[in-house]
Amino acid sequence: MIRLLATILLLPLPLWIGIRVYRAVVFKIECSGHIKRAADANTTELASQEMKVVVDYLEQHSMTSGYTSVLYRTPDEDVGFWYINLKSSLEELKKVKTGTSQLERSNLLLKLRQTLLDQKEMGESVTTPKGISIFPHNTAFAFFGIFGHGAFALGILLWASPLFKLFKPSGNS
Repeated sequence: MIRLLATILLLPLPLWIGIRVYRAVVFKIECSGHIKRAADANTTELASQEMKVVVDYLEQHSMTSGYTSVLYRTPDEDVGFWYINLKSSLEELKKVKTGTSQLERSNLLLKLRQTLLDQKEMGESVTTPKGISIFPHNTAFAFFGIFGHGAFALGILLWASPLFKLFKPSGNS
């Protein structure tokens, strides 16, 4: 019976990890991958197409305001600022007309790239608020993660308990 309980307690943490990984992959496919493609675009038309996909995704998934943080608010976790920045970039791209000079187009693409990408030690990365892939459920994921870690630790303890005779009935009563 103890082993069954221990096994059940081990399950929440891998489930939490699996859901986090799944959500991160889906977000990359449906949103951040398109941000990267917009940053890499050689034409304003192509960049505009990709940015439209991004802005539509954010609006459909209510990622237009709020913070990804659970305990406190920091500027790098401001979803509203990030969304407005992306939407403004799309609006700038829409202003490009057939008469817009090549220099203006190139400058706009450079500005867009600087807006969408961050320079890191390991190279470039797409600018997104931390934890955006699970937004707006960050608090629920935080509690589930804490619970999962605690349950996992208890499950390990219960699995090891017969070795340490923690839950064995003693015959000396």
